[in-house]
Formats: sequence, structure tokens, C-alpha cells
Amino acid sequence: MSDPEEQLRGDSNEKKKKKEKRSDKKKKKKKQKEEEEEEEEGDQGEQQQAAEKEQHSESVLLRGIFKLGKKSHDVLLTQTRLTWTPIVPETPTGEVCVPQSGVLLLQDVFAVKVKRRRGAGQQSGGAVLGVSLFCCRRRGRRLEEDTLHLHNASAEHTHTWFNTLKELLTGFSSRPRYVKVFINPSSHKKEAVHIYREHVAPLFKMADVRTEITVTERKGHALSVMKECKLDGYDGIVCVGGDGSVAELCHALVLRAQLDADSPKNPVKPALPLGIIPAGSTDVVSCSVYGVRDPVTAALHIILGHLQDVDMCSFWSHGQFVRFGFSAMFGFGGQCLARAEKKRWMPSSQRREYALVKTLARLRPEDYQLCFLPGKTSTRNQSEHRRDQALNAESEAEESWTTNQGLYLSISIMSIPCLSPHVPRGLAPNTSLANGSAALIAVGNTSRSEFIKHLKRYSSSSGQFNFSFVETHTVSAVRIRPRSVTGWVEEEEEEESEEEGNPRTTPIIRSEGAAFPLNVDGELVEIASEVLIRVHPRLITLYGEDVDEADSLASCSCI
Repeated sequence: MSDPEEQLRGDSNEKKKKKEKRSDKKKKKKKQKEEEEEEEEGDQGEQQQAAEKEQHSESVLLRGIFKLGKKSHDVLLTQTRLTWTPIVPETPTGEVCVPQSGVLLLQDVFAVKVKRRRGAGQQSGGAVLGVSLFCCRRRGRRLEEDTLHLHNASAEHTHTWFNTLKELLTGFSSRPRYVKVFINPSSHKKEAVHIYREHVAPLFKMADVRTEITVTERKGHALSVMKECKLDGYDGIVCVGGDGSVAELCHALVLRAQLDADSPKNPVKPALPLGIIPAGSTDVVSCSVYGVRDPVTAALHIILGHLQDVDMCSFWSHGQFVRFGFSAMFGFGGQCLARAEKKRWMPSSQRREYALVKTLARLRPEDYQLCFLPGKTSTRNQSEHRRDQALNAESEAEESWTTNQGLYLSISIMSIPCLSPHVPRGLAPNTSLANGSAALIAVGNTSRSEFIKHLKRYSSSSGQFNFSFVETHTVSAVRIRPRSVTGWVEEEEEEESEEEGNPRTTPIIRSEGAAFPLNVDGELVEIASEVLIRVHPRLITLYGEDVDEADSLASCSCI
């Protein structure tokens, strides 16, 4: 064989080998792809089986055909949910249509009624049309009323479903059936009675929640009623009013629990939860537990039995108990409220504006000794807390208190975030409803302009603590002691001598024997000398849920 022929034969063999290699690679890739597809199909099959298993893990109590709108649906009822799937007829071409199913959790249903056709003026009876389920739908933090209509003309079929649904809804033990309602007709714009009648009472009636209503006539009326009335028959207490009414009822509930348990020194958690229908000007507590300032949202939380344990504080002065509350403000916050209380004849918005401007114009620091115990996140339940509380009180002298002394413009202690429409992130955004501690915010002496910048930051997203004169701590107890003579007095004849924006280093002049103002949950409390504040984890139960930040983006226009 000639050399050219051998060369051609060698080239062809090499080409064959290369083709075989490429072929083998393709086969391997194809096989690998098939194996991957098989694995994916297996995973999908397992996921589908798991979903089907989860869906059918609950036994089906009822199954029937109802019309939703104009289409017939196959409806299934289990212990926890209602599901419906459209009944789709087969197409002539044999195409498969995937029906859109729906799910409604029974935990979101608060009432069920038999739907009937009635003539004009007919009060009862009528042809059966089906079952109507009244439920709530979430829109962010807001809860809205919604209705699902299941149409079926069979009276027997409809009543079977109605009775079963009614029985399932009765099984939610946290839902109240009988509540004591306190309405403050004087709160804010005197709209509390209207808000209750228009927005809350119809929902309570639909959900078969019975009520006993007390319209308060004066400050302290709710407290006196709570001390004397029998609470055994109620499932909860409802307050319709502003922050003052809420503070009074929360204080009354814990105080009543102490009296019933014969425990004058140690706070006792009340057995009954409190629901708050916002009807005030700021509604700090209701915004903190609902996230929005909306009476319908509040009413639905109460009806559905959404419960949230909340920390509270106790206030003491020289060993004497003063009250329970969620927040306290010394210095600027207390002075603002004290000035506003002297102008009760003014409309509420004008009164607050006047007090704010007047206090800023006469901004001066106060000389305090500030002691606090670092806070720890509490995971203990209330019984454990009560068991350890006596030991904590006895070992108070041995606790490692941190002590600061100096001039302060404002000192705030808050066991809840204190959200409001004006402060969307809250006055204390770094605390929560039930973390077993409070936020201590101490604002040292600075110029008026810098202090106003600090206040304005509360209306924005963040940055209110990014000042050298502001310090924040997480605490479980705080002791505040004025270092000058006791008492705070307003200097009506004082003349402004310094230029705008210059700091004042001279503290407020105090008179012997007078008390200094303390703002506790929007209520003015005058205390002489030392104040001790202790945080009590999960001391009270409120209807609502923990909120990280409010949805409202309203800006503050007060400054």
C-alpha cells in the first residue's frame, strides 16, 4: 500500500474515533439529562404527594355542591378550613382545564348565617338560598369585613352545613361571648359613642357577642366600677376611648386582680383580656397592638379572639405604690402635659399646640440622678415571674444599678413601642410588646434647635437617637431622683434673655414641697421626689397582635 493511501486510511480512522468520542459524550449528556429529569419528576411527585397528604390529613366533615357567583363548585369542609373547586365539564376536544381553587380558614370566619329570599317588609322566613360566611381579610395591618356566599336551594342541605359551621366556630375558646364595654363620651372629638354604634356594635351583633355597656361620666368612673362589679360572667373587657381611658382600665384590671388574689405588693395578671376601640387623638396603645388606628380592625381582633400578652410597669414613690402604666415621660413630656392641663377650656388640638410651643420656648434642663437596671429578654411565663418577683424585691439592694447624674431635658421609659399616626415607628422603636424590658431614652442638655431636630426625627423613618446628647438603654427597672429641691413650678413672668438656639445650663428653679409633673400614658401624675419604675413581663393580655411598625406613613405637623 502506498504512503498516500495509508495516510488517508489513518485520517479516516482518526475521524471515526473523534465521531465515536463525540457520540459517547452526547450519549452521556443525554443520559445525565434524563437522570436529572427523572430526579426532578421524583421530587415534584414527592412534593405533590406531600401537599396532597397535608390537604387530606384532616378528615372531610362535609362535602357538597354550591354555587359561588354563577358557577358550581365542589366544596369541602374540614375542622380548620373550607375549600372549593370549580366543576369544569369536559371539552369536546378533550383539553384539560386546571380549575382555580379557593381556601378560607375557619379561624378568619366570625359569623355564619342562612341566606334567604324575603319580600319587602318581611322580617322572618323566606325561601332558603344558601349559607353566608362572614370573615375578615387582611389588607396589610388592617382587617376588613368580607362575605362568602354559598348558594344552594336545598333547605336540608343548607341547614346541615349551617349547623356544622356554627358548631366549629363555637369551638374557638379564645373568642369572647359576653363582654363589658366602657365608653368615654368625652374622648377627643366626642365621637366614641358614634364610633361604637356605627362600626363596632353591628359586628358584635353579627358575631353573637353580648355586651353590657357603661358610659363613663367622669375621670375615675371606670376604675370605681371595676373595683366593685362581678367579673365572673364576662369573657373580656372593651374600652372605647383614648389613651387616658385605656390607661385607667389597664390600671383597674391589674389592681382588681391584686385585690382578688390578696396580693397588695406583687402585681397579678388579670384573667380577663382587654380590647381597645380607638377613639382618641393619638391612640398610642391601640396603634401598638393593632398597627393601625381603625375601629373595625380593633373590633375584628376582639371578635376573633386574637390575644397578645403585653408588658406593664409599676410606679412607686418612697415605697408607696402610685399606679400601673405602659410609659412615663419626665422633663419635657411632663411639662408639656402640665401646661396643657391648665388650659382645659381650649380645644384639644389647640391645647397641645400651645403647651408644646410654650414648653419649647421655656426649654430648660432638670438636674436628675438616673439609676437603671439593664434589661433582659424574658422567656418566662407569668407564674414563674410571680414566683421570682418577691426574691427580686428583696435583693434590690444587691442588684447592679448603673447610675448617671447630670442635666436632662427629657427622660422617657416605655415598655411598648408607643406607635401613633404622628410617630409611625413609635417613640420607642427598639422595644416590643412583650420582651420583658423597657426602653430608657434620656436626652441630655443641648440647644433648643438641636432638641427640636431630635423631636422632628420621630416623624421620619429613623435617626431620632443619632445625637451625641441622646442615650438609650434597655432596662428592667429605673429610679429617678431630682438632685435639686423637690417640685416643679412654671415661671410665668420669666423673660427670655438668651439668643435662640443657645443652650441653657441653669436647671429649672424648684420650690420646696412642690411636686414635679410626670406624664404616665398621657395622664398627669404629680410626684414628690424619687420615682421607682419596674417592668413586669406579660402582666396584661390585650386583644391584638405584636406589631413591628405601623403601616401609617402620616407625618407629624405639630412642630
